[in-house]
Amino acid sequence: NNLKHIDLEIPREKLIVVTGLSGSGKSSLAFDTLYAEGQRRYVESLSAYARQFLGRMHKPECDYIKGLPPAIAIEQKVTSRNPRSTVGTSTEIYEYLRLLFARV
Repeated sequence: NNLKHIDLEIPREKLIVVTGLSGSGKSSLAFDTLYAEGQRRYVESLSAYARQFLGRMHKPECDYIKGLPPAIAIEQKVTSRNPRSTVGTSTEIYEYLRLLFARV
């Protein structure tokens, strides 16, 4: 990826847009770095029981990330034409929520 020697601050609780030329590292920053670390932190916040059903998540290749809350992401993809699909199944958060509330 093209993410080398960058330092940035991203405000919390704001709408953030990542733009740039094709191949400039937008997806690497958004998904491979920020989301990967946020998802790892989200999974760490689950109980040990819930984590046993999920694969091990590796830290993204970066020096330091501070203040990033647990995260989920919605990737651009073709939605299914299944009439029984919900926001939870389309975004794949359903499985995480199912694990989270399985012990409640």
